[in-house]
Amino acid sequence: MDASTLTAWVGRTETIEDTIAAAPVAALAALLDRDDPPPKPGDAIPPLAHWLYFLPVHRQSQVGPDGHAIRGEFLPPVPLPRRMWAGSRIEFRQALPIGAAATRLSRIADVKVKEGRSGTLVFVTVRHEISGPAGLAIVDEHDIVYRGDTGKAVADPAPAPSNETWSRTIEPDPVLLFRYSAVTFNGHRIHYDLPYVTKVEGYPGLIVHGPLIATLLIDLLRRSLPGVDVKRYAFRAMRPLFDTAAFEVCGRPGEGAAQANLWTRDADGAVTMQAEASW
Repeated sequence: MDASTLTAWVGRTETIEDTIAAAPVAALAALLDRDDPPPKPGDAIPPLAHWLYFLPVHRQSQVGPDGHAIRGEFLPPVPLPRRMWAGSRIEFRQALPIGAAATRLSRIADVKVKEGRSGTLVFVTVRHEISGPAGLAIVDEHDIVYRGDTGKAVADPAPAPSNETWSRTIEPDPVLLFRYSAVTFNGHRIHYDLPYVTKVEGYPGLIVHGPLIATLLIDLLRRSLPGVDVKRYAFRAMRPLFDTAAFEVCGRPGEGAAQANLWTRDADGAVTMQAEASW
């Protein structure tokens, strides 16, 4: 593990252009089981729908054994096999409308090498700036964590809060996971390949996507407080969720007048993700 080689990636940038099409937004509404009207040109995309665009389209020969692209192009060549989405901090500065041409400028903001209970961990922070016709629309700081094969695959559980105001039960069946992988063009095998995730990565079942969980949490807020225009959203993944049992998305108003605390609770009563939203 050569930390100096990895930190040399800090400052590296990548620019991708895309058109904010209606079809991905309609697909996301369907997999969230929403009865939204069909999106039309000029409509603002819902919060976190920006993850449906600027998708990686690596050739099949550039895909690694885990289903992700081979490292060492934009992302640093971290020599650890396990990769997970650890969290994000997002600012929604203005609407991104259906039909608009948009650009995403991504920059490697930070690379840190740490030693944890499960061995060496590498944290990579990527800052995405998405601009539409009226300028900068969304800023998304995305944390990725890499770890080795050794050590515990799942962190010790911590009890989830039980004082929620809103809640919804989610059945994370393989069809839901496949549909989210499809709409985000996510080839990571932990979300659809049961023999791989259990026998190679050592988990008890298919892993629910971190961004899907974050989307289900903000969807709970949208269902509970219709019309809320979220301006900031941050989440941190604490423990994986699997397709082996239902889980709950929960929330309650925060201390401020325009805030909410959100979290997920697994079948054992443990918290698996924490999030905060403000508007």
